[in-house]
Amino acid sequence: MRNRLVADKHLPAYARRHALAALLLICVVAWLPGFFTLPPLDRDESRFAQATKQMLETRDFVDIRLGDEARYEKPVGIYWLQAASTAMFGGGPRDQIWTYRVPSLLGALAAVAATFWLVRAFASVEAAFSAGLILGLSALLMSEAKIAKTDAVLLASVVMAQAVVMRAYLSARTPDASLAPNLTLALLGWAAFGLGVLVKGPVIVAVLIASIAAIVTWDRDWRWLARLHPGPGLAVALAIVLPWLIAIGLASHGLFFEKSLGQDFAQKLAGGQETHGAPPGYYTVLVNLTFWPGSLLLLPGIVYGIAHRREPAMRYLLGWAATTWLIFELAPTKLPHYVLPAYPALAALCALWLTSISDMRSESTAQRIVRHISLALYVLVGLALAAFVAWTPERFGMGSPWWLTCAAGLGVLAVLAAIPQMLARRFTRAFAMASLSAVILYAVAGFLTVPRLTELWISPRLVEAVARHAELQDPPVATAGYAEPSIAFLLGTKTLLDDGPEAGRAAASSGGLVLVAEDQRGGFLGAVQNGGARADALEEIEGLNYSRGRKTRITLYRVVPRPK
Repeated sequence: MRNRLVADKHLPAYARRHALAALLLICVVAWLPGFFTLPPLDRDESRFAQATKQMLETRDFVDIRLGDEARYEKPVGIYWLQAASTAMFGGGPRDQIWTYRVPSLLGALAAVAATFWLVRAFASVEAAFSAGLILGLSALLMSEAKIAKTDAVLLASVVMAQAVVMRAYLSARTPDASLAPNLTLALLGWAAFGLGVLVKGPVIVAVLIASIAAIVTWDRDWRWLARLHPGPGLAVALAIVLPWLIAIGLASHGLFFEKSLGQDFAQKLAGGQETHGAPPGYYTVLVNLTFWPGSLLLLPGIVYGIAHRREPAMRYLLGWAATTWLIFELAPTKLPHYVLPAYPALAALCALWLTSISDMRSESTAQRIVRHISLALYVLVGLALAAFVAWTPERFGMGSPWWLTCAAGLGVLAVLAAIPQMLARRFTRAFAMASLSAVILYAVAGFLTVPRLTELWISPRLVEAVARHAELQDPPVATAGYAEPSIAFLLGTKTLLDDGPEAGRAAASSGGLVLVAEDQRGGFLGAVQNGGARADALEEIEGLNYSRGRKTRITLYRVVPRPK
């Protein structure tokens, strides 16, 4: 493996001097398209945001509520971070979803920076920069960076904790004693561990324990763990986690632990939760999309790591990636983002291959074969993504004008430009073209495609219709048959989410605006009529409810209540 002090041959002079700043700037440019304009997504993002909004409204920062119900699937960490960012940047009704996304954006940047720092412990600036770029431009982290959920912040916690553990391990396996974490650095790693637990419970525990167990078993040595200062470190982690756990245990009378561990976590392990089950191999099939454009380097990076497994850093990265991947492949419940904690290790392996291949005297047959396979898969996924961003508005919105197709075509040209570079063994240039293709396609998707997908953004269109017809004396809006969390987030916590008959009875008494799904119309109108009121249809909105995968038609009514 290249020494971490070896000069970098491919980075421009500015990037060598300011590698981390350049890396983060590229990530921000790639991630921001759509960050401010993408509507609140159903269902998880809107659930997190609405629960956070209710925290700010009630000033109760211990108990987590969604509407009138307890939301105890995840710990409180992400809600606190979202509440802080929204209190800082939001105002009025606090219905600007981007303010809730700030922690995810910062968490993703922290994960990229921690990956850079992790690789810098044993490799060159060029390798560290490449690892951070591969992770940062991956389709999965790009998407998580602009969604108000837990996963980007969790990833930052995992990488920071792993970086400290890895330094302790390498300091016991290499002559470089400076790698050994001092007390301050070790406590920082433990603090990251505590934050990870506070954000997503046992996930970070499973990832770290599995990684450490793999390397301890491989080396048959656990004594290096003492370099992590476990006594004071555990105290720091508990100081971060325990106060809220005690508070929520008392506030919920133990219900939080029953729901989060006994139901949510246990159900994920026991079977496919909420129809999200899939067989083993799910993530292996999906990785060429979710890791793209790093998929160009993925198979060569893995083969290179296996070939150099005698090197301590390679052993740890392989153990980290393999055990994390296995945990989530074996779990019955699967969603694409679950396996994200393995991606920094994969990105590091890819970066080490990329920055070492030019120094290798010969390339093995296996490496040459997997290099061509990775190139083919990268090109296929890149072309599919370009077609997707160009075509989806034609199917789900305002149509695909010529300029959208041309913009997507620029991404195609960048995708194809990597082919001759890869075949000519100019691998750094090939990945530069792949990175450019990702930046172009992400920009096209965020700036041009997403705003034209009007058929998918039902809740924002309903809110616009309500705003056109709202009157000052109106009570809170009611909905019948359309209860996606985004509508409550956009219209306000007091929005009534009922079925047709209940909404009709309530509206017959109070009047006001009611949003009624087509399958609830009969029950709603019957209840209004029985209550002596009148319902006047104002607008009809049609679209695709992507959470349910079906067409939806919703009518906005103004109900004139019975005379009193």
